Amino acid sequence: MAASPLVRREARRFHLFALPWTIGFVFFTGGPIIVSLVLSFTRYELLSAPEWVGLDNYVQLLRDPDFWVATRNTIYFGAASATAGVVYSLAAALLLNIKLRGQAIFRTIIYMPSVISGIATALLWIHVLHPDYGLVNYLIGLLGVQGPGWLTDASWAIPGLVIMTTWTTGNAMIIFLAGLQGVPVSLYEAAHIDGAGWWSRFRNVTVPMMSPVIFFNLVVGFIGSLQAYQLILFMTDGGPANSTLVLGLYVYRYAFKYFEMGYASTIAWALFFLVIVFTVIQFGLARRWVHYEVK
Repeated sequence: MAASPLVRREARRFHLFALPWTIGFVFFTGGPIIVSLVLSFTRYELLSAPEWVGLDNYVQLLRDPDFWVATRNTIYFGAASATAGVVYSLAAALLLNIKLRGQAIFRTIIYMPSVISGIATALLWIHVLHPDYGLVNYLIGLLGVQGPGWLTDASWAIPGLVIMTTWTTGNAMIIFLAGLQGVPVSLYEAAHIDGAGWWSRFRNVTVPMMSPVIFFNLVVGFIGSLQAYQLILFMTDGGPANSTLVLGLYVYRYAFKYFEMGYASTIAWALFFLVIVFTVIQFGLARRWVHYEVK
């Protein structure tokens, strides 16, 4: 049956409004993705024409010790950053979900770091994590403990970056807040009548009901952390001793420092496959602990 004039008119409007996004995707996202895939099979040093080398770049990548260092650091930073971000933002959401005076002010304060520019955040945390006069080590010193060199010690550099990224998880906190407000109050009331304490209510009511939201923030946070490099570039530039060299920064080095666009594209596709692998693993594990409400 032929579509009515109204349906055809609505379809034309849809395609018209979607056209700017489609053009932007083709020229600024989809097109570069395809080009980078082709370049990953070439030797392209920007000032010369690309030379087809087949799988040579991928063979070189597998033999590159710095690539494996960057891969290990990327997985370490991604897992630690995503986990710490979920724990912090969920805890903040639980506190900010309590009805009290000034609630909106507290929510704004917690969310505000998420809208600060990346360079400003990096400059701030370089001083906050400074081993001699930084705020973190000052607070640790009040306990009689000597604080580490957060960004100067190879063992503490990634934990220092994780602390910094955890501070900017306001978006995840907002999503958790929305999820908490969707948990039926009747479940908490029933648990309270059964004699459940706050921890039991959290473990048996809040976590199962919030598990889809926790899973979403965990996946999105992990993917974002695997691709991080801007703040790391500004704060440590991969040091000390390559302890914060991640794949995103490795791509940046080969693309804009060494101008080896072919090899940089190869690293970028290795990062893409790493993201895919860990996302698939997360979805596979989600069947064991993520619970969806059945209506």
